[in-house]
Amino acid sequence: MIQIRKSGERGHFNHGWLDTFHTFSFSEYHDPRHMGVRTLRVMNEDRVAPGEGFGMHGHRDMEILTCVLSGALEHKDSLGNGEILRPGEFQRMSAGSGIRHSEFNPSSTEPVHLYQIWILPERRGLTPSYEQKRFDDIPTSGAWRVVASDDARDGSLKISQDARVYRASLPAGGSNTYEIPPQRHAWLQVMSGRVTLGGQTLTAGDGAALSDEQKVELTAAETADLLLFDLA
Repeated sequence: MIQIRKSGERGHFNHGWLDTFHTFSFSEYHDPRHMGVRTLRVMNEDRVAPGEGFGMHGHRDMEILTCVLSGALEHKDSLGNGEILRPGEFQRMSAGSGIRHSEFNPSSTEPVHLYQIWILPERRGLTPSYEQKRFDDIPTSGAWRVVASDDARDGSLKISQDARVYRASLPAGGSNTYEIPPQRHAWLQVMSGRVTLGGQTLTAGDGAALSDEQKVELTAAETADLLLFDLA
């Protein structure tokens, strides 16, 4: 079964400094029909104005992944980390027993466009940790590149959950396939471009949950930047 979540159906708030879309219930947006998929709990697409951001605030018991599509995002946390996240990089913050952090757009002229993703951890009370990596080897052929996994396979970020996160850049006219292992589920997020899945067209901001499916088969009508989540 394939369930499509269209971009325009997401929760949306424009606070001036922050223009944000929530695929699943988050903060002021609540829809009991959209509370996440398996252990995937949050899929937020944010645009933060120049010089603005999220002040120091706390999280617990969550695996938080951040991917910048354009611009830059400055991160500081209570573990002493201070980094700037740019396109091509992924950040993983395991909140565990408790962590505080801030996220700001350091540019005075350019907005930052990002996705922030929350995955429930395998257990509560883990030791907080932080990791950031650049992935310059995303194939332009459309092949999937693992960027986060429970065993840090192929140089991916390590997350504390039985889940794997892949990224692909699928060229216009190209096709790719992901075989879903038995008894597992998948979520596809289109960050840019346009693809066809199961006879349906998905564009930027759209997502799709796949259950009881053997594979994800995609064809791109225009170059697409994609995330795929393999979930228990």
